[in-house]
Amino acid sequence: MKRFNRCIKALMLVAVGIMACQSLVVADDDEWRSLHREVEEGRVVALPTVLDWLERHYIGQVLEVELARDDADVPRYEIDMIGPQGQVVEFEFDATNGEMMGIEGVNIEGMTRQ
Repeated sequence: MKRFNRCIKALMLVAVGIMACQSLVVADDDEWRSLHREVEEGRVVALPTVLDWLERHYIGQVLEVELARDDADVPRYEIDMIGPQGQVVEFEFDATNGEMMGIEGVNIEGMTRQ
C-alpha cells in the first residue's frame, strides 16, 4: 500500500509539472504574438533593423540578444557582441526608435568600423 501511495504522489507531481510547463509555453507564445503585433504596428523596431545598424558600425559576432522592458514597460534591445580581439561589448538600444542608448565593454574602439 505504501508503494502504491508513493506511485500516486509521483504521478501527481509529474502531472503538476506538465501543467506548469504547458502554461509557460502558452505564456511564451502570447508574449511572442504580442511582440510581433508591436513590430507590425510600428511600436517596436524590428530586430534585423538594429542588427543591420550594428553590422555597419561595428565589427563582431552577436552572442546574445534580449528584449527587456524597463519599469515603465518601455522595450529595449540588449545585444552582446564579441569583437575581433575577443572583447565582449554590450549594446543597448531603445526598441521604440532603434537609437543606441548605451554601450559597455572593453576595447570598444577595436570593434569600430572605419
